[in-house]
Order: sequence, then structure tokens, then C-alpha cells
Amino acid sequence: MSNNLKFYIDGAWVDPVTPAALDVINPATEEAYTQISLGAKADVDKAVAAAKAAFPAFSRKPVAERLALLKKILEVYNKRFEDIAQAVSNEMGAPLSFAREAQAWAGRAHMESTIAALETYSFSEKRGTTTVVKEAIGVCALITPWNWPLNQIVCKVAPAIAAGCTVVLKPSEIAPISGIVWAEILDEAGVPKGVFNLVNGTGPDVGQVMAGHPDVDMVSFTGSTRAGIIVAKTAADTVKRVAQELGGKSANIILPDADLQSAVTSGVQGCFGNSGQSCDAPTRMLVPRDRHDEALEIAKVAAEAHKVGNPTAEDTVLGPVVSQLQFDKIQRLIEAGIKEGATLVTGGLGRPEGLNRGYYVRPTVFGNVTNDMTIAREEIFGPVLSILPYDSEEEAIRIANDTVYGLAAYVQSQNIEHARAVALEMRAGSVYLNYPDWDTMAPFGGYKQSGNGREYADFGIHDFLETKGIVGYGD
Repeated sequence: MSNNLKFYIDGAWVDPVTPAALDVINPATEEAYTQISLGAKADVDKAVAAAKAAFPAFSRKPVAERLALLKKILEVYNKRFEDIAQAVSNEMGAPLSFAREAQAWAGRAHMESTIAALETYSFSEKRGTTTVVKEAIGVCALITPWNWPLNQIVCKVAPAIAAGCTVVLKPSEIAPISGIVWAEILDEAGVPKGVFNLVNGTGPDVGQVMAGHPDVDMVSFTGSTRAGIIVAKTAADTVKRVAQELGGKSANIILPDADLQSAVTSGVQGCFGNSGQSCDAPTRMLVPRDRHDEALEIAKVAAEAHKVGNPTAEDTVLGPVVSQLQFDKIQRLIEAGIKEGATLVTGGLGRPEGLNRGYYVRPTVFGNVTNDMTIAREEIFGPVLSILPYDSEEEAIRIANDTVYGLAAYVQSQNIEHARAVALEMRAGSVYLNYPDWDTMAPFGGYKQSGNGREYADFGIHDFLETKGIVGYGD
């Protein structure tokens, strides 16, 4: 029996206090394929009360018990792996191969990294006659986005449990079904009553209520900078901790000694992955001015190799973007790039040829972009790449840092020492040298308006802990 119209509160699947349903749209067809219930303040109150009641006992559980619980969750996750992938493919329009190998994989990888981190995490240390202990912060409100649903759910829930916290999760109402499968996984794994709770709903009706709730001790939010500001302001009245992972406009500096063919081709792939819907995507590619035209030709070929189409087709590389709202925003920004004088290398307005239904976007590359253009300033969140020429390394670094965001940066060079030196100049929370593999043990989070706090592995656990000094504890 489907739990899509229910919430998970205090260890049970329950109906909303006041029934209200929302269609969940498959972006590949533009049609509803299921419904979820929308929560309200009364549902949040129930969930927070359950989490608050469960906190004293759960926070005192030995680390070994929390570790065993996480291992059991991982075991059930692996059993439900295909269900996760299918849910993400339906709610996001992700090609099935990507849903399995990236989206569902990410949840598994972060579970494994959190478990590994907890196995060696120290919750106390001696400093002379003082003992410093790290204790669970309390009830945590977790608000997650639609673009990497399992990545962000696991990056919040797993470290919160590792720390001894209890949680209320609000997944995105745009892509909520994978979150429901996740709740089923935790239920089967035997998570104690009230430790994990799920309430679906909108940002204003559920997310903001959670952020402002007096019995919530911390909010962890991933989403747009605009929404993050609202969450932070709402949380400020009760002086709770707020951890945020927000927007990005990441620069990809291709240094003169890089292999241009490889660097540009991989940069296009990095920008377009997940249909361009990644907050840390390398969306601004900086290339030496004397090789700018050559870079455009390479990028054109690379972009046009991305077959856009039905997520169930084996040869599909890019599915649709997630919603009509996202599609319209991307079209507006592509139009702005054309009007402001950037060179349209490939792609452009409208759907790809042969696709008349679904939120499909043409893989688009702009050249001769300057950093004051709209497409270089705003987060597009679609398969759109801006290529900017530069005259010197100093100018490239200045352009890269000339943004309100600071989530990620990329540097390409055949000289690793050179790449490392440039990385130190980047005002970003993560810097990726020569397109490395995804490292779920590395910290993830941003500078400036890309947020605060860090996720992944032990960095994520740390954010859910308070620090207490017991002075005069003795030797």
C-alpha cells in the first residue's frame, strides 16, 4: 500500500490533520503520476513534539548503538536501491542510468562515509583539568531540495542520527517520492519512535513553520539563496542554529598549460550533468583569450553530443529539467544572454528538435561572455554554459571571485603545483583540481551567499553538535 498521502510521525504512517493533496508531476510527460499530502502547522507541531519527546533517550544512546542503527539503515537502503532510482527518475525526469549511478549512489555513498566517520569520531577530549564534550544539539528541522534529493536527505539525516539528534524532515514537494521511500527505509531499519519524522508540504506552510518553531534547536536548509534568507530570518526570532547550503555560480579556470580539448569537453559535461541542476556545477568557464574561439568549437561539439530525451531510453544523456517554473526561468536567462550580446554557440530557446512535450532544454553554450552579463551573474540551474575569455591569470582569479556566491571553483592545469596555488586564491568552499572523482569524505559547503556550515562525513556530524566545557573536571 502506498504511503504517498501520509506523513511519518512518531514511528507510524499517519494522515495529515487537514487533508490537502498536491499532484506530483513527471517532468518528462508534464503529467501527474501520483499525489502527496500537504502539511500545515498542526502536522509540524505533532512531528516536532514526537522528536522532542524522543530526544532525551536517543541522545544518551551509546555511539555503538547509533552506529549499528546507521549500518542497518544502509542495509535496507541497499535492498531498496532500485526503488530509490525509479522514484528519482519519475519525479525529476532523470535518465535511469543517472538515477542509479549518481542519484541513488550518492545516498549510499554518504551513508558509508557517515558510518566511517562515526567509527573514529571523538565526542570528548581533555584539556588540562577541563573536559570538552560534544553533545547532540537537539531537535533538528531538515529542509531538502529537489535536485539531488537522496544526496541531501542522507547528508542531513545520517549525521544528525550519528550525533544523537532527532529530526523532522521536509523534502521538496516537487520531488517528494524518494523521500517517502527513504522514510520507509528508516521505518524498516527500526529507527526508534520519534527520532525521524517526515512532513511533506510547501516552504511557507511547513518549512517556515519548522524554522520558527520554538522547540526546534537547529535548522539545516539546502536550496536557493533567496529561500535561505527567509529561513534564516524566520529562525532568528528563536536564536537557533542555521546551517545553509545555498546557490552557486562556480568558475572553472582553464589555465594556459591545460589540455584544452580535454578540459573544455569535461567542463561541458560537468556543467550539464543532472540537466544542469547542480548548485556546484562549473557554469562559468574561463579560457585564455587567444584560445577562446578554439574553446568554443570544442564546447559546441561536446554540447551537441548530449542527447536529450526520454529518461527511459538507453541512449538518453540528459532528461528534462524538473518543472515548468524551472523551464521558464532557463528560457528567460537564455534570452537575456542573446539580448545582452553573448555569442550563442549552440542550443538556444525552445525545446530540442522532435520533443514537443516535457520540460526539455536545449544544451546551450554561450561565448564572448563578460562577467557583468546576466548569464554570468545569475544561477541558471539548467544545461547552459557561459565561456569567458581572460588575458592573465590574475584577471581569471579576479573574475572567478567576482560573484556573490562561493560554493565551488574548478582549476585545470597539467602542473599540479600551479593548480594548487590557484586553488588557494579561490573564495569558495570546495575547489576541484583537474576534475577529480566525487569525494564524500571532503567537506562540502560555501563561502559568502552560498551559505555556512559544512556537510559530508565528520564535517556533517560536527554541525549537529554543541560544545560543552566541563571546567575543573580533574585529571
